Amino acid sequence: MKRFVFCLLLAIPMTRLAAQSLDECRRLAREHYPEIRQYDLIAQTEQYDLSNAAKAWIPQIVLSGQAMWQNVAVNFPEAFSEMLAQQGLHIPGMRKDQYKVALDVSQTIWDGGQSKANRTIAEADAAEQRSRLDVSLYDLQARVDGLYFGILLLDEQVAQVEAKIGLLESNLSRMQVYRKNGVAMQADVDAVEAELLASRQSLGQIEASRASYRRMLELFIGCRLRDDALERPVLREAKSHLSAHPQLAWYDAQHEKLEAQRDAVRSSLTPRFSAFAQGFYGYPGLDMFKSMVSADWQLNAIVGVRMSWNIGAFYTKRNNLGKIDAAQRQIDVQRDIFLFNTQVQTAQDDGEIARLRKAVTEDTRIVELRRSVRMAAESKLENGVIDATDLLQKITDETSAILNRSTHEIELLQAVYRLKHTLNQ
Repeated sequence: MKRFVFCLLLAIPMTRLAAQSLDECRRLAREHYPEIRQYDLIAQTEQYDLSNAAKAWIPQIVLSGQAMWQNVAVNFPEAFSEMLAQQGLHIPGMRKDQYKVALDVSQTIWDGGQSKANRTIAEADAAEQRSRLDVSLYDLQARVDGLYFGILLLDEQVAQVEAKIGLLESNLSRMQVYRKNGVAMQADVDAVEAELLASRQSLGQIEASRASYRRMLELFIGCRLRDDALERPVLREAKSHLSAHPQLAWYDAQHEKLEAQRDAVRSSLTPRFSAFAQGFYGYPGLDMFKSMVSADWQLNAIVGVRMSWNIGAFYTKRNNLGKIDAAQRQIDVQRDIFLFNTQVQTAQDDGEIARLRKAVTEDTRIVELRRSVRMAAESKLENGVIDATDLLQKITDETSAILNRSTHEIELLQAVYRLKHTLNQ
């Protein structure tokens, strides 16, 4: 809702707002990126898994029924049956068709820590997924930064080309006056006008590129950018150490998940104890002699305590724990690779920052000299000492010097923020 109101304000042409900041673009991009919705899905899945693990302690109830026929049924030996018949007792024995409707209830007493291990795995798995998502969204920040600083560079190019156009228009007017007074030739006027048209053409191309970059950034943040220029970030020095990085947190979460799996393997080695009760109605019943005399259905019940121990878990214990150890060593290797690459990238960024600082310092002096030369050239042109071609060259040199300085300043900002991103600062 807040983002909708914010976008609505951006769409109002008459509203004057401050320039869009880099931090604001990062925040909007993170909120708008479709992957952000996975946080809620991960939380829902975690709750389902935890709920399933907790239900292991709820009594398990099974309702069953069966009807069967067997080719042989329990009966007295023939000689014994004849003796009973002589006494007037007729016992037909059990029938070969049997029926049962049963209700089984089982309550876990001790599961060897399996349900606790399942809960730990569910929590660790959700934490690992969230950490992986943090890494993905952190990489999104670098993409937003690239577009943002790209727009700033294009803004500077637009500003310098517009300044150059202003100089050319001013000198074109002067050249037209000189031609009327016979001081300059038509070729000089044409040369300045041609350079002016070329600069306007270049301005159109740069503005088209800037519009494309702005459109891409708008897609990332889910809102229209303000019409005025983007705000240039403040140059804040990066610290020399690596802060808590999402990538490192992801490796830690993977370790925790594997440790939870290790506990699950150990819990599978312990015996399980449970209480059970069974009640069934059918034929034959537990009283076998009564069932041999009568085919009536009986109501029966059994209660007891059960112990089960899967000895086969010992066969695979070593291999399962070995796989977990190997997976943890792989994570450690990935962590070392990440730290090594971070050190290399940090050294590269430090060198680039030092180079750009020196360039910006030199650019300031170069701009002063180029401006002085251009102003002198305008004076010489007015006195007929040089022609328009020489003046155009001096204007181009000054414009290039100013553009180089602005470009180096923005590149320095970008290098510093790239270093801060690398070190998570």
